[in-house]
Amino acid sequence: MDNNEIWVYVETTGSKIEPTSLQLITKAKAIADGRKVVAVVPETSSINAETTVKEYGPDQIKTLVDDHFAHATDEEIADALFQVTDKNRPDSLLFPATILGRSIAPRLQAKLGTGLTGDCLDIYYQDGLLVQVKPTYGDNVMCDIVCPDRRPQMVTVRPNTFRAEKGTGGATEIVQSKFTFHKEANSEVVATDPIINSSSKLDDAKVVIALGRGAYSDKNIKLAQDLAAKLGGMVGVSRPLTDEPEFSHDDQIGIGGASLSADLLINLGISGAVQYTVGIKNAKKIVSVNIDKDAPIFDESDFAYVGDVTDFLNALLKQVR
Repeated sequence: MDNNEIWVYVETTGSKIEPTSLQLITKAKAIADGRKVVAVVPETSSINAETTVKEYGPDQIKTLVDDHFAHATDEEIADALFQVTDKNRPDSLLFPATILGRSIAPRLQAKLGTGLTGDCLDIYYQDGLLVQVKPTYGDNVMCDIVCPDRRPQMVTVRPNTFRAEKGTGGATEIVQSKFTFHKEANSEVVATDPIINSSSKLDDAKVVIALGRGAYSDKNIKLAQDLAAKLGGMVGVSRPLTDEPEFSHDDQIGIGGASLSADLLINLGISGAVQYTVGIKNAKKIVSVNIDKDAPIFDESDFAYVGDVTDFLNALLKQVR
Protein backbone atom coordinates (compact mmCIF):
# COMPACT_ATOMS: atom_id res chain seq x y z
CA MET A 1 0.00 0.00 0.00
CA ASP A 2 1.37 3.46 -0.97
CA ASN A 3 0.73 6.58 1.13
CA ASN A 4 1.12 10.28 0.58
CA GLU A 5 4.15 10.78 2.79
CA ILE A 6 7.76 11.93 2.37
CA TRP A 7 10.17 9.91 4.48
CA VAL A 8 13.65 11.14 5.38
CA TYR A 9 16.32 8.72 6.57
CA VAL A 10 18.07 10.19 9.61
CA GLU A 11 21.69 9.05 9.75
CA THR A 12 23.43 8.87 13.11
CA THR A 13 27.12 8.42 13.89
CA GLY A 14 27.60 7.51 17.52
CA SER A 15 25.45 10.03 19.38
CA LYS A 16 25.56 12.63 16.59
CA ILE A 17 23.04 13.22 13.81
CA GLU A 18 24.46 13.68 10.32
CA PRO A 19 23.51 17.31 9.41
CA THR A 20 22.31 16.46 5.88
CA SER A 21 19.40 14.52 7.38
CA LEU A 22 18.16 17.68 9.09
CA GLN A 23 18.64 19.65 5.86
CA LEU A 24 16.44 17.10 4.07
CA ILE A 25 13.68 17.39 6.67
CA THR A 26 13.62 21.15 6.05
CA LYS A 27 13.50 20.63 2.27
CA ALA A 28 10.80 17.97 2.55
CA LYS A 29 8.62 20.36 4.53
CA ALA A 30 9.16 23.09 1.93
CA ILE A 31 7.98 20.91 -0.99
CA ALA A 32 5.44 18.73 0.86
CA ASP A 33 2.29 20.49 -0.40
CA GLY A 34 0.05 18.62 1.98
CA ARG A 35 2.18 15.49 2.22
CA LYS A 36 3.16 14.22 5.64
CA VAL A 37 6.88 14.53 6.45
CA VAL A 38 8.21 11.54 8.37
CA ALA A 39 11.73 11.20 9.82
CA VAL A 40 12.92 7.58 10.04
CA VAL A 41 15.52 7.08 12.77
CA PRO A 42 17.40 3.80 13.31
CA GLU A 43 19.08 4.15 16.70
CA THR A 44 20.28 2.40 19.80
CA SER A 45 18.42 2.74 23.09
CA SER A 46 21.03 5.21 24.36
CA ILE A 47 20.92 7.78 21.54
CA ASN A 48 17.40 9.29 21.71
CA ALA A 49 17.95 11.20 18.45
CA GLU A 50 14.27 12.12 18.20
CA THR A 51 14.82 14.88 20.80
CA THR A 52 16.94 16.79 18.27
CA VAL A 53 15.05 15.69 15.15
CA LYS A 54 11.68 16.98 16.35
CA GLU A 55 13.15 20.50 16.65
CA TYR A 56 13.15 20.58 12.83
CA GLY A 57 9.43 20.00 12.66
CA PRO A 58 8.65 16.69 10.93
CA ASP A 59 5.03 15.62 11.28
CA GLN A 60 6.10 12.23 12.59
CA ILE A 61 9.23 10.42 13.72
CA LYS A 62 9.46 6.67 13.23
CA THR A 63 12.12 5.19 15.48
CA LEU A 64 13.75 1.81 14.89
CA VAL A 65 15.37 0.99 18.21
CA ASP A 66 17.87 -1.82 18.64
CA ASP A 67 21.30 -1.83 20.27
CA HIS A 68 22.63 -3.88 17.33
CA PHE A 69 22.61 -0.62 15.31
CA ALA A 70 25.78 0.43 17.18
CA HIS A 71 27.76 -2.01 15.01
CA ALA A 72 25.34 -2.77 12.19
CA THR A 73 26.47 -3.39 8.62
CA ASP A 74 24.94 -1.42 5.75
CA GLU A 75 22.98 -4.50 4.69
CA GLU A 76 21.55 -4.96 8.19
CA ILE A 77 20.38 -1.33 8.29
CA ALA A 78 18.83 -1.67 4.83
CA ASP A 79 17.00 -4.82 5.92
CA ALA A 80 15.54 -3.09 8.98
CA LEU A 81 14.41 -0.14 6.86
CA PHE A 82 12.87 -2.51 4.32
CA GLN A 83 10.72 -4.17 6.96
CA VAL A 84 9.28 -0.81 7.99
CA THR A 85 9.04 0.72 4.50
CA ASP A 86 7.52 -2.25 2.67
CA LYS A 87 4.50 -2.39 5.01
CA ASN A 88 3.25 1.04 4.00
CA ARG A 89 5.28 2.54 1.19
CA PRO A 90 5.70 6.32 1.26
CA ASP A 91 5.43 8.47 -1.82
CA SER A 92 9.09 9.50 -1.55
CA LEU A 93 12.15 8.49 0.45
CA LEU A 94 15.13 10.83 0.85
CA PHE A 95 18.67 9.87 1.89
CA PRO A 96 21.76 12.00 2.50
CA ALA A 97 24.43 11.31 -0.14
CA THR A 98 27.01 10.47 2.51
CA ILE A 99 29.25 7.41 2.43
CA LEU A 100 26.68 5.51 4.48
CA GLY A 101 23.64 6.88 2.66
CA ARG A 102 25.10 6.04 -0.75
CA SER A 103 25.54 2.45 0.44
CA ILE A 104 22.22 1.88 2.22
CA ALA A 105 19.94 3.58 -0.34
CA PRO A 106 20.68 1.27 -3.31
CA ARG A 107 20.45 -1.81 -1.09
CA LEU A 108 17.00 -0.70 0.03
CA GLN A 109 16.06 0.26 -3.53
CA ALA A 110 16.81 -3.27 -4.73
CA LYS A 111 14.67 -4.78 -1.97
CA LEU A 112 11.76 -2.45 -2.74
CA GLY A 113 12.02 -2.87 -6.52
CA THR A 114 11.84 0.85 -7.20
CA GLY A 115 14.04 3.56 -8.73
CA LEU A 116 16.82 5.65 -7.21
CA THR A 117 18.52 8.84 -8.37
CA GLY A 118 21.86 9.51 -6.70
CA ASP A 119 23.62 12.76 -5.75
CA CYS A 120 20.74 15.13 -6.51
CA LEU A 121 21.19 18.89 -6.35
CA ASP A 122 17.49 19.72 -6.16
CA ILE A 123 14.11 18.03 -5.74
CA TYR A 124 10.57 19.33 -6.22
CA TYR A 125 7.10 18.04 -7.05
CA GLN A 126 5.44 18.57 -10.42
CA ASP A 127 2.16 16.94 -11.45
CA GLY A 128 2.41 14.62 -8.47
CA LEU A 129 5.87 13.33 -9.35
CA LEU A 130 9.11 14.00 -7.48
CA VAL A 131 11.42 15.71 -9.98
CA GLN A 132 15.01 14.74 -9.19
CA VAL A 133 17.63 17.16 -10.54
CA LYS A 134 21.22 16.10 -11.08
CA PRO A 135 24.10 16.85 -13.46
CA THR A 136 25.06 14.69 -16.42
CA TYR A 137 27.23 14.82 -19.55
CA GLY A 138 30.42 15.75 -17.74
CA ASP A 139 28.56 17.98 -15.29
CA ASN A 140 27.66 20.44 -18.07
CA VAL A 141 23.93 19.66 -18.26
CA MET A 142 21.33 19.45 -15.50
CA CYS A 143 18.71 16.80 -16.08
CA ASP A 144 15.29 16.19 -14.51
CA ILE A 145 14.52 12.57 -13.62
CA VAL A 146 11.18 11.09 -12.54
CA CYS A 147 10.02 7.66 -11.45
CA PRO A 148 6.37 7.53 -12.55
CA ASP A 149 5.48 3.89 -11.96
CA ARG A 150 7.16 2.76 -8.72
CA ARG A 151 7.02 3.86 -5.11
CA PRO A 152 8.71 5.13 -3.13
CA GLN A 153 10.50 7.64 -5.34
CA MET A 154 14.02 7.42 -3.91
CA VAL A 155 16.88 9.92 -4.02
CA THR A 156 20.15 10.68 -2.33
CA VAL A 157 20.94 14.39 -1.94
CA ARG A 158 24.38 15.91 -1.57
CA PRO A 159 25.32 17.46 1.79
CA ASN A 160 24.77 21.22 2.16
CA THR A 161 22.54 21.40 -0.91
CA PHE A 162 19.84 22.79 1.40
CA ARG A 163 19.87 24.56 4.75
CA ALA A 164 18.47 23.05 7.92
CA GLU A 165 15.97 25.28 9.74
CA LYS A 166 14.25 24.52 13.00
CA GLY A 167 10.48 24.25 12.76
CA THR A 168 7.82 26.43 14.32
CA GLY A 169 4.84 24.18 13.63
CA GLY A 170 2.78 21.86 15.80
CA ALA A 171 3.72 18.82 17.84
CA THR A 172 5.61 15.92 16.30
CA GLU A 173 4.18 12.44 16.72
CA ILE A 174 6.74 9.80 17.75
CA VAL A 175 6.06 6.19 16.79
CA GLN A 176 8.30 3.22 17.60
CA SER A 177 8.26 0.92 14.58
CA LYS A 178 8.20 -2.84 14.92
CA PHE A 179 10.87 -4.84 13.10
CA THR A 180 13.22 -7.76 13.66
CA PHE A 181 16.97 -7.14 13.51
CA HIS A 182 18.42 -9.80 11.21
CA LYS A 183 22.14 -10.15 11.74
CA GLU A 184 24.13 -11.03 8.64
CA ALA A 185 25.89 -14.37 8.76
CA ASN A 186 29.70 -14.16 8.72
CA SER A 187 29.68 -10.36 9.02
CA GLU A 188 32.22 -8.54 11.16
CA VAL A 189 32.62 -4.82 11.85
CA VAL A 190 36.33 -4.01 11.66
CA ALA A 191 36.11 -0.25 12.36
CA THR A 192 33.57 2.18 13.75
CA ASP A 193 35.34 5.48 13.08
CA PRO A 194 33.68 7.62 10.38
CA ILE A 195 35.65 8.16 7.17
CA ILE A 196 36.45 11.85 6.72
CA ASN A 197 38.20 13.34 3.70
CA SER A 198 39.26 16.84 2.79
CA SER A 199 36.13 17.62 0.80
CA SER A 200 33.93 16.89 3.81
CA LYS A 201 36.06 19.33 5.81
CA LEU A 202 35.52 21.94 3.10
CA ASP A 203 31.79 21.31 3.41
CA ASP A 204 31.99 22.34 7.07
CA ALA A 205 34.57 25.14 6.85
CA LYS A 206 33.38 28.52 8.12
CA VAL A 207 35.78 30.46 5.88
CA VAL A 208 36.86 29.33 2.40
CA ILE A 209 39.33 31.01 0.05
CA ALA A 210 38.58 29.65 -3.44
CA LEU A 211 41.05 29.79 -6.31
CA GLY A 212 40.16 29.54 -9.99
CA ARG A 213 42.13 29.34 -13.19
CA GLY A 214 42.37 33.13 -13.35
CA ALA A 215 44.26 33.21 -10.05
CA TYR A 216 46.53 30.23 -10.55
CA SER A 217 50.14 31.09 -9.72
CA ASP A 218 52.61 30.08 -7.03
CA LYS A 219 52.38 33.55 -5.52
CA ASN A 220 48.59 33.60 -5.32
CA ILE A 221 48.46 30.09 -3.87
CA LYS A 222 50.83 31.18 -1.09
CA LEU A 223 48.87 34.37 -0.43
CA ALA A 224 45.56 32.47 -0.35
CA GLN A 225 47.00 29.94 2.08
CA ASP A 226 48.29 32.75 4.32
CA LEU A 227 44.88 34.44 4.28
CA ALA A 228 43.07 31.18 5.05
CA ALA A 229 45.43 30.55 7.97
CA LYS A 230 44.83 34.02 9.42
CA LEU A 231 41.05 33.70 9.06
CA GLY A 232 40.93 30.13 10.36
CA GLY A 233 39.69 28.84 7.02
CA MET A 234 40.57 26.51 4.17
CA VAL A 235 41.62 26.84 0.54
CA GLY A 236 39.44 25.26 -2.13
CA VAL A 237 39.55 25.34 -5.92
CA SER A 238 37.35 25.20 -9.01
CA ARG A 239 37.51 22.00 -11.07
CA PRO A 240 40.26 23.05 -13.57
CA LEU A 241 42.79 23.47 -10.76
CA THR A 242 42.33 19.88 -9.58
CA ASP A 243 44.51 18.94 -12.57
CA GLU A 244 47.40 20.97 -11.17
CA PRO A 245 50.01 19.29 -8.90
CA GLU A 246 49.24 21.48 -5.88
CA PHE A 247 45.62 20.34 -5.62
CA SER A 248 43.42 17.26 -5.88
CA HIS A 249 39.78 16.27 -6.16
CA ASP A 250 39.49 16.64 -2.37
CA ASP A 251 40.01 20.41 -2.81
CA GLN A 252 37.27 20.82 -5.42
CA ILE A 253 34.17 22.98 -4.90
CA GLY A 254 31.01 22.45 -6.92
CA ILE A 255 29.61 19.49 -8.83
CA GLY A 256 31.74 16.47 -8.00
CA GLY A 257 33.27 18.26 -5.01
CA ALA A 258 32.25 20.10 -1.87
CA SER A 259 29.01 22.02 -1.32
CA LEU A 260 29.80 24.93 0.96
CA SER A 261 27.86 26.43 3.84
CA ALA A 262 30.65 28.82 4.83
CA ASP A 263 30.03 32.06 6.69
CA LEU A 264 32.51 33.71 4.30
CA LEU A 265 33.61 32.64 0.81
CA ILE A 266 36.18 34.61 -1.17
CA ASN A 267 36.33 33.66 -4.86
CA LEU A 268 39.57 34.52 -6.64
CA GLY A 269 39.83 34.35 -10.43
CA ILE A 270 36.74 32.14 -10.78
CA SER A 271 34.47 32.82 -13.75
CA GLY A 272 31.28 31.39 -12.26
CA ALA A 273 30.30 28.39 -14.40
CA VAL A 274 27.26 26.46 -13.17
CA GLN A 275 29.47 23.47 -12.25
CA TYR A 276 31.01 25.70 -9.59
CA THR A 277 28.13 27.90 -8.48
CA VAL A 278 25.86 24.96 -7.51
CA GLY A 279 28.38 24.28 -4.75
CA ILE A 280 28.33 27.77 -3.23
CA LYS A 281 24.65 28.74 -3.11
CA ASN A 282 24.44 28.12 0.65
CA ALA A 283 27.49 30.23 1.51
CA LYS A 284 26.27 33.11 3.67
CA LYS A 285 28.56 35.91 2.47
CA ILE A 286 30.31 35.77 -0.91
CA VAL A 287 33.11 38.08 -2.06
CA SER A 288 34.41 37.66 -5.61
CA VAL A 289 37.48 39.05 -7.38
CA ASN A 290 37.91 38.95 -11.16
CA ILE A 291 39.46 41.16 -13.81
CA ASP A 292 36.38 40.65 -16.03
CA LYS A 293 33.60 43.00 -14.93
CA ASP A 294 31.06 40.78 -16.72
CA ALA A 295 32.14 37.52 -15.02
CA PRO A 296 29.03 35.45 -14.11
CA ILE A 297 30.43 34.89 -10.59
CA PHE A 298 29.45 38.47 -9.72
CA ASP A 299 25.77 37.52 -10.10
CA GLU A 300 26.24 35.10 -7.19
CA SER A 301 28.16 37.54 -5.00
CA ASP A 302 27.36 39.94 -2.19
CA PHE A 303 30.52 41.97 -2.89
CA ALA A 304 32.52 42.27 -6.11
CA TYR A 305 36.00 43.59 -6.81
CA VAL A 306 37.04 44.09 -10.43
CA GLY A 307 40.81 43.97 -10.48
CA ASP A 308 43.96 41.96 -9.94
CA VAL A 309 43.80 39.01 -7.53
CA THR A 310 47.36 39.49 -6.26
CA ASP A 311 46.75 43.15 -5.44
CA PHE A 312 43.52 42.24 -3.65
CA LEU A 313 45.19 39.53 -1.56
CA ASN A 314 48.13 41.72 -0.59
CA ALA A 315 45.80 44.54 0.45
CA LEU A 316 43.50 42.26 2.44
CA LEU A 317 46.34 40.51 4.22
CA LYS A 318 47.57 43.89 5.49
CA GLN A 319 44.16 44.41 7.08
CA VAL A 320 43.91 40.98 8.70
CA ARG A 321 45.84 40.56 11.93
